Order: sequence, then C-alpha cells, then structure tokens
Amino acid sequence: MSKDFFGALENRRSYYGLNKDHVVSDERIEEVVKHAVKHVPSAFNSQTARVVILLGGDHDKLWDITTDVLKVVVGDGDFSGTQQRMDGFKAAYGTVLFFEEQDVVRDFQEQFALFADNFPIWSDQSSGMHQLAVWTGLELEGFGASLQHYNPLIDEQVAQEWDIPNTWKLRAQMPFGKPTAAPGEKNFQPIDARVKIHKS
Repeated sequence: MSKDFFGALENRRSYYGLNKDHVVSDERIEEVVKHAVKHVPSAFNSQTARVVILLGGDHDKLWDITTDVLKVVVGDGDFSGTQQRMDGFKAAYGTVLFFEEQDVVRDFQEQFALFADNFPIWSDQSSGMHQLAVWTGLELEGFGASLQHYNPLIDEQVAQEWDIPNTWKLRAQMPFGKPTAAPGEKNFQPIDARVKIHKS
C-alpha cells in the first residue's frame, strides 16, 4: 500500500462498473477485512462490528436473493432499471456484509445506563468507520466498490441463507470487483461552509 492516507481517502470512490477478474488472492481480501475489523475504533471499545465476506457462488446468491425480494416490492412496476443495478452488483467479485451485534449494544446500555441512549448511535458510527476502512483498503488493493443498503428488506433471507445470528443487525452491503469503468464526477460543496475553526 504505497498511497498516503489523504490520497487513499481522496481516491476511494463509488465504482459501479465491476467484474469478477482476479485482483488479489481471497486470502488477501480476508486479511484486509480482518485488519479493519480488528483496528477500527468503537465506543467504550465495545467491538460491536460483525462482518461476512461472500465470494463466488455465495456472492452471486446474495444478489439473486436481493433481486427476488425487490421484484416482490416493485410488483407490476417497471423493473428494468433495478434489474440492471442488480446485474451490475452480481457481476462483481464479492460482497462484504456489515452487521452490528445488538446483544453487545444492549449489554453496554445496561452497564452504562447514563449513556444508554447513545450506544445504538455509537454502534452505527462504528459501523460507518468499518465500512470506510474496508472500502479504502479494498481500493488500495486495486478493487472498486460501492456501498448499498438493501436492509432491512433482505435481512431475513440473508440470515437464513448464511446462518446469521438473530442478534446481528445488517447495516450495509459492499459489492467489490475489478473496475471496468471510471467512477462518475463528484461535486463538492464549498469546504469553508462545512468546516469552521475557532482559535483563541
């Protein structure tokens, strides 16, 4: 990983044109994800993040499941645009599923009642950090990725298919693969309207 930190953040983009071509070994993918899960911080060191990596036929199955669920939701409506998105995600190499362990959240709520209302918020914040770390790490390896949110529509089917504990709450899905097209143009709001500094 030769890019510096700011360069890595800047180059992390949403890639929708992806294929299944080999980029790095499956063992390296596992190493990148495990490193992020181990070292990304969480409130009170609660370590609520849970992650599942789907490769090969399991990756394809996820997007078949998602397609079937969405067809029911759309009903008799035009499904062509959604089908195109599903085909694009399925064309990728793999998917990372991000969960948060709710039993751990509840345990910390009981232990630290003064902050009970904040632990679900902090759990989501930690999940977002894990997503960014995995996303950036995969792109540093040469993958493209995007972040999707078909939860809670697919939660039950995902849990059944991959024997997910019922205390794991699905938060996001990250399809990744070898980029086949550049990401779209990204517009930025004026940074001075978003960041203020006060110095005495």
